[in-house]
Amino acid sequence: MPRVLSKVAPDWWDYTTLDPEIVDDAARLSVDDLAGLSRAGFRVVMYDTLEDFYLAEALEYLTAWRQSTVDNPAGICGPIGPTEQLPLVARLVNELGLSLRDAHFWGMDEWVDDQGVPIPTTHPLSFARADKELCFNRIRPELRMPEQNMHFPTGDLAAYSASYDEIRCLVMQGGQGEVKHWAFNDPPRREAPYEDNPPSPEEYRRLGARVTDLHPMTIIQNARTSGGGHIALVPRRAATVGPMETWKAQKVSIWQAGFHDNPFGMRLTALMISKRLPDSAVPMSLLADHPNVQFNYYRPGLGTVVAEMH
Repeated sequence: MPRVLSKVAPDWWDYTTLDPEIVDDAARLSVDDLAGLSRAGFRVVMYDTLEDFYLAEALEYLTAWRQSTVDNPAGICGPIGPTEQLPLVARLVNELGLSLRDAHFWGMDEWVDDQGVPIPTTHPLSFARADKELCFNRIRPELRMPEQNMHFPTGDLAAYSASYDEIRCLVMQGGQGEVKHWAFNDPPRREAPYEDNPPSPEEYRRLGARVTDLHPMTIIQNARTSGGGHIALVPRRAATVGPMETWKAQKVSIWQAGFHDNPFGMRLTALMISKRLPDSAVPMSLLADHPNVQFNYYRPGLGTVVAEMH
């Protein structure tokens, strides 16, 4: 029997097509309930201040980079959204005098135009530009990571994907968007052969680094969070790291301060991962099958799921 149509984009799959029982269970979770969802392979961590939250996120970079050697290279894959950790990373590297000559970094995603060509770093929304301006260009020259050790999903995506086999990705960080994605692993379109049901979790997990169309909710969210609501500025397509590369990361660490998703969404994915309910209409829920996932929350940003008229 076909599932219900999305309330926000009928031609797409998304979390509004879920079984109402799952939705209701997520909406009822208190902050304490959320903190109690940890299980083997899935850890929920709470932070009471933004300072502690972003410092902990920044320290994941240094912890990964300190394990890299010329003979056994390693690194971290990082998000744009959140970005507040990036200047802290640069400051810590400089203060500690940590050489990044043997360390590696992967960018998670980048916008592309309608022809699939990556946008240039001159574009105001360029993720590579943000990574460099907020972090890497702020590191002292003698400590900086070589350009060839920075891997962005632009140009040769096969080479980008292969780098996850050549270098240890110790941590893949991410945020969570309103459509419940990490990177730009958005829900798929509702089209053949997926008119009645979305792809199985096993099918979705086979997706590697690729250029993909963006769910309308993602376009609206990025206009809100990065463009002052200027939707025309936001491309409709992007290149993204895929589940295939994600499962090669030793740990997946998701950081949610309450700015990119709402109180309901931050509860829903944690519940689905904790209860092992993967569903490709909610891509983040597929991490239920990854062996080492950590959700990091800024406790005051979790809010409540109640009706409030504004």
